[in-house]
Amino acid sequence: MEVIAGSRALTRRLQHPIVTVGNFDGLHLGHQEIMRVVCARARALRGEAVVYTFEPHPRKVLTPERAPALLTTLDQKLELLEHLGIDAVIVETFTPEFARTPPDRFVREFLYEPLRPREVYVGYDFHFGKDREGSMRQLTELGPRLGFAVTIVPEVTVGNRDVNSTRIRQLIAEGAVEAAAELLGRSFGVRGRIVGGERRGRGLGFPTANVEAETEVRPANGVYAGALRFLDEGVPQRGASFAAVINVGLRPTFTSSQRPVVEAHLLDFSGEIYDRRVDLAFCLRLRDERRFPGAAELKEQIARDVEAARERLKGSAPAWESE
Repeated sequence: MEVIAGSRALTRRLQHPIVTVGNFDGLHLGHQEIMRVVCARARALRGEAVVYTFEPHPRKVLTPERAPALLTTLDQKLELLEHLGIDAVIVETFTPEFARTPPDRFVREFLYEPLRPREVYVGYDFHFGKDREGSMRQLTELGPRLGFAVTIVPEVTVGNRDVNSTRIRQLIAEGAVEAAAELLGRSFGVRGRIVGGERRGRGLGFPTANVEAETEVRPANGVYAGALRFLDEGVPQRGASFAAVINVGLRPTFTSSQRPVVEAHLLDFSGEIYDRRVDLAFCLRLRDERRFPGAAELKEQIARDVEAARERLKGSAPAWESE
């Protein structure tokens, strides 16, 4: 998959491009349906499936105090798009100056002239241009005049409610990771680097990998069953994954930290893995985080958590399989 830093950096003529435009945070089932349609049309027309997206998220620039925490990093989003079959991604740098672009100018100068799309597909809630003044109606009028067709992809629903990033964030914030997975089409994942910790888990007989998270969204404090996958070269090799018990929280038995820690105990693995980049998949919630009278009681509970994770993860597909 080709990644281009802005439409004006494109140095070649795209082949019969079928294009979609949006932020696509989380690449949930609704976004995936758009990608499915775009890829199918591109294959049918012997063209290229193209995503035009923005970095940073527009609300991070326009209203940073109200901007949502993002479900995916740019790296995660690009990897998911490649897995979904996208051929090229235009990543437009979103700046205050770019935000002042009028809707018609955006369509002409940033979308039509550099990309020359044959067809454009957008979600049902799509807006664009200065102050989000550009509507779907305006795009459907502009497109044919410039020479490309515009199609609005209907909303996707699960449980009689539409799938959207706001709903997914709320579920994750509540710790409802299984419900969030139904909307994402995969387990929710946190990406980051393993850093040194206080080694309290090792002293209890359950060493943990402390993950300095890059992903902005974190599940509610608690204990989860999931998996850890290695993203870089080393031992274990890149792509290797292990079932894990994951704790998100303040570790109240030992500390009074106000900054939540994300740490994972890998089942059936021992070894030094500091400084490795990893993905953590949160498959299901085991229990709330709570304070124990002492180390012995905590050790007993962790042993029960490990057995519960083994049992509940037994026979389930790898968390990454649908990515």
